[in-house]
Amino acid sequence: MASIRTLMQIAVQHDLTVHQMDVNTAFLNAPIDCELYVEQPEGYEIKSKNDEKLVLRLKKSLYGLKQSGRNWNHTLHTYLIEQGYSQSRTDSCVYKKHSEGQPDDYAIVVIWVDDLLLATKHESTMTNEKDKLKQKFRMKDLGKIGWFLGIEFAHEHEKITMCQSRYIERLLNRFGMQDCKPKYTPCDMNTNKLSNLDGEEIDAKLYREIVGALIYVMTSTRPDLCYIVTKLSQHMARPNSNHIILAKHVLRYLKGTNNQRLIFRKSLEPMNLNGFCDADWANSADRRSITGYGFELLREGPLISWKAKKQPTIALSTCEAEYMSMAAATQEGKFLLALINDMTVGIPLNQFSLHCDNQGAIALANNPVQHQRSKHIDIRYHFVRDEIQNGSLPLFYILSEDNMADVFTKPVVRSKIEKFRSLLI
Repeated sequence: MASIRTLMQIAVQHDLTVHQMDVNTAFLNAPIDCELYVEQPEGYEIKSKNDEKLVLRLKKSLYGLKQSGRNWNHTLHTYLIEQGYSQSRTDSCVYKKHSEGQPDDYAIVVIWVDDLLLATKHESTMTNEKDKLKQKFRMKDLGKIGWFLGIEFAHEHEKITMCQSRYIERLLNRFGMQDCKPKYTPCDMNTNKLSNLDGEEIDAKLYREIVGALIYVMTSTRPDLCYIVTKLSQHMARPNSNHIILAKHVLRYLKGTNNQRLIFRKSLEPMNLNGFCDADWANSADRRSITGYGFELLREGPLISWKAKKQPTIALSTCEAEYMSMAAATQEGKFLLALINDMTVGIPLNQFSLHCDNQGAIALANNPVQHQRSKHIDIRYHFVRDEIQNGSLPLFYILSEDNMADVFTKPVVRSKIEKFRSLLI
């Protein structure tokens, strides 16, 4: 999903048009990679001359086989490579084709199983690439991107928006919350306390359905749900009545903010990858901290990647917790940097900026020495120092009230969400 959002921002910035195509019965395009047999369907049995029972030998990958998806992916990959596309090193579902001698004539393809997004700058290139795909596969040309993976896209002049309002409406109807009273914060300020209290047993299946649906909304278009969805996901095994109340609070928040969307705008400033990281130290029952980060390509936003996750080890100080969140953000930043360079043409981005609100963690990253209070930190987190020394990671201090990653690590008031509205939505 980060690749799709990155493509939207690049398309707006470089005046690319994004179209959508759908492959009909995609799996049937792929030859089978081994010898497989199936029984004849009932009512259509044919026997041999000796009245023996016959079976069918497969020549194509049918839907339902374990290897069908992989065979289709290999078939499409082979064709795109033959047509001159190069596969991204970071995301195997992203391809780019560049015309020699024409620096602004290139095509980007993003694949999601049998759905394809095709982005080009010139209409002639778009038509040419579509015709080639149609000659090879049976495909539907859906024109400019409008509805993709349950997300509504609007392709306007120097602007592309992503919204899940219709998906959220169906979600509210599904769980009987269509007439609920709306909320304007994702969660209660006492979420940590409420989630740890004992409550009555509830239908775990219903709770998992709600949280599963919220996860898709959060990962696609709603970074403002990142923290609370992470908290709800930690109680999937044995949820109680307090957890279902918190989950319904999120549904009520979606009711009040149903029309919020990610808006990718064109900017006069060049694209630069800019990240924010934060950690909430030992604010859970098991004393593990929460890591949160977000990345933008333009100052006007919105975010192209975000995450909130419980840290795997217990941090002994706020400095250590922030240092671990910095390491996680650096990993994501390196991935996004390579992805952006794979999608664009011209001078590559060589570095990204990272903002942290803990001066101790910044000093620990900038000063590669061992201290008594930090020598126990796992070596896997110290690769941040290498990135700084290589000059690929400038670190900047930012005040906590100006750090947008704060909304990924703890409950926040409505005013803070409004402050970072241009980045979150």
